[in-house]
Amino acid sequence: MKITHCKLKKSLQKKLLEFFVAEVTARTAADLLGIQPNTAALFYHKIRLVIEHHLALEAHEIFEGKIEVDESYFGGHRKGKRGRGAAGKVAVFGLLKRQGKVFTKYQIRNANAGYYKENQA
Repeated sequence: MKITHCKLKKSLQKKLLEFFVAEVTARTAADLLGIQPNTAALFYHKIRLVIEHHLALEAHEIFEGKIEVDESYFGGHRKGKRGRGAAGKVAVFGLLKRQGKVFTKYQIRNANAGYYKENQA
């Protein structure tokens, strides 16, 4: 999949892609390039759709067959009560495909934040 039916010049598309990779917001990129913010937002959306498409294809190839899943908690402080509580700890989830790649997702904030960062090992 690639971006089609885009009326922007190739040079503007390239600049917007560079700003996207540099994590510049669509509004800021539009201001810097002198285009409408909605145009930049639409192009960013198209980039995200292409990324989603390629990730879905890759995930389909990776997660075929049997997959092992495990989770664990790391960190926290050792003073006071011992036990299985997850307070102050980082949850790590591991997915393993035999003779394939290991993918881990670990939580950056607390258990209620719902914010995950992906790491491939």
